[in-house]
Amino acid sequence: MKPGRLFVIAAPSGAGKTSLVKALLASDPQLRVSVSHTTRKQRPTEEGGREYHFVTVPQFEALIERGELLEHARVFGNLYGTARAFVDAQLRAGHDVVLEIDWQGAQQVRARMPECTSIFILPPSRAALAQRLARRATDTAEVIARRLADSVADMSHYREFDYVVVNDDFEQAAADLRRIVAGRGEDLRSDRPALSALLAQLIAEP
Repeated sequence: MKPGRLFVIAAPSGAGKTSLVKALLASDPQLRVSVSHTTRKQRPTEEGGREYHFVTVPQFEALIERGELLEHARVFGNLYGTARAFVDAQLRAGHDVVLEIDWQGAQQVRARMPECTSIFILPPSRAALAQRLARRATDTAEVIARRLADSVADMSHYREFDYVVVNDDFEQAAADLRRIVAGRGEDLRSDRPALSALLAQLIAEP
């Protein structure tokens, strides 16, 4: 049986990654998504095992010690990680798998599984990013400010990825993501010259 392909999708907070991944999964029922483990507090709208596997810090550290995580990282003071067994089993069964993680985790996955396809999602502007973060009613102003600063730092890593999708128009961004997964996204590679001006604006000092 031909093994499945692994797609690693990362983005700065507020770029719309989660919504785009949901649209991608809805468009292709054959895709499998790996649900990450996290020590972050569960939000009222979330369900354990659906958005994340919610665990304690000692439980998470035990997963690391047993070598059960394909990648793990600390993001905004919380730990996040991907279970290796699930990913390996799905790929062996011929299923394509999507990992929705951060750039630190993506670095680890690329080192361990260089055959993966990595995709970075960018917002269309710094102002749009700030507006999207501010719309999150669950976050305080202090958290929003920290997320914006961290997001700017995250965006400097875009060239480490194979492809970049700019989430300006959602339907277009979703279509671009589908094209990459289908193997038709050569014009969306991360080294395309058209990205230079946007990145200069996104990561410039405010």
